[in-house]
Amino acid sequence: MKKNIVAGNWKMNTTLEEGKALATSICELIINKPLSAISGNPEVIFFPPFTHLTEIVKIAKKVKGVYVGAQNCYSTDKGAYTGEVSATMLKSIGATHVLVGHSERRQYFKEDDQALAAKVSQAIDNSLIPVFCCGELLPERKSEQHFNVVKQQIVKSLFWMDEADFKKVVIAYEPVWAIGTGETASPQQAQEMHEFIRNLINEKYGMEIANSISILYGGSCNAQNAKELFKQTDVDGGLIGGASLKSSDFFQIICSF
Repeated sequence: MKKNIVAGNWKMNTTLEEGKALATSICELIINKPLSAISGNPEVIFFPPFTHLTEIVKIAKKVKGVYVGAQNCYSTDKGAYTGEVSATMLKSIGATHVLVGHSERRQYFKEDDQALAAKVSQAIDNSLIPVFCCGELLPERKSEQHFNVVKQQIVKSLFWMDEADFKKVVIAYEPVWAIGTGETASPQQAQEMHEFIRNLINEKYGMEIANSISILYGGSCNAQNAKELFKQTDVDGGLIGGASLKSSDFFQIICSF
């Protein structure tokens, strides 16, 4: 059965002390109102910078339903790759999830579908849950290529997996034109793409698996629009950027199911 999830991608923000304070503040809010008492019983995932992971894991493990993931991992398990961090390393410090294919990784670091498939494989091999990001650029949306773009990203990076492994994946749809811009896909646009993704999974793996996959919305979701977005049938939560850096806003989003 698919889970409702609210994930906070802190990106390259917060010092260690600021990050610890942020995670502590959010966890205190959750302790006062447990996730099991919130409609939809959501899970919460923090995606802090690499430098914070060990300390944030210590904070999160005290609260039921709160997990910690990394913003990236490398495509092999070890070796002479200065500056990279492997899924094996992430697992060893208590991370449970990892972002793969965020639009900023695709844009700034030129990560392609083949490299992302290898990262997904590394995550699965190390019992990490990959949160796979997909989405279109503004010109692709305007030229009505958005469905084709998302289909190719998913097919090339994920559809090599067998059913048992694919069921472990979380997908985050992030229209690139709506990330950090203040623009947001309408609830109807979000639902349309999420339904398309679920149908795509159904064609490959069947409806039982399609209905078990959590599909998150990741385009400028905030405390004001989360409730309407989360009402949509195929929107199972959000991958939150800027709003995840404010504990009260992030908690309000958690409570939006």
